[in-house]
Amino acid sequence: MEKSITYFDKPGKENTDTVIEVVRNRVRALDIREVVVASTTGKTGVAIAEALQEEDVNLVVVTHQYGAHDEGQWDMDSKYVSRLNELGVEIVSQSHMFSGIEKSLSRETGGISRIEIVADTLRKLFGKGFKVAVEIAIMAADSGALTMEGEVIAVGGTSYGADVACVIKPAHSNNFYDLQIREILCMPREK
Repeated sequence: MEKSITYFDKPGKENTDTVIEVVRNRVRALDIREVVVASTTGKTGVAIAEALQEEDVNLVVVTHQYGAHDEGQWDMDSKYVSRLNELGVEIVSQSHMFSGIEKSLSRETGGISRIEIVADTLRKLFGKGFKVAVEIAIMAADSGALTMEGEVIAVGGTSYGADVACVIKPAHSNNFYDLQIREILCMPREK
């Protein structure tokens, strides 16, 4: 089997439109029924939701938990939340699978946890957006937002926008080693 991978020179939001086109083409080619996208404010989630409106896919937007940046506050912008609701998109708000309480403990007591090693390994070898794509597939699975019946496309980014897309066989966090990255659709060359 031979497939192409789209590589970007650098990570960043300027790659979002190309990622959307790559995802749409792969959804059609593989008959993918579920797409998971990371979106802090909802802007990237809306862009992908609007682009995939004509496709028969369950789109799940995964975002930070409340208080990720400001105590008690949610990073999602109400105008994007409204649009995602109009489009029937499920929003999952959850603590990061590769940090959460572990990161807090490491900060307070020193050292690094095993889960942070997994996150750092993915981030250093493949880039932040790649780590995010893997992480949100697990978060969506653990939230019950995925059927777990087949492959999904997971879309991640570095800071804002999207710059990574992968075909993933998702798994729940308690079965992490069952997760499989089946295809890399696009990613930045520079980390």
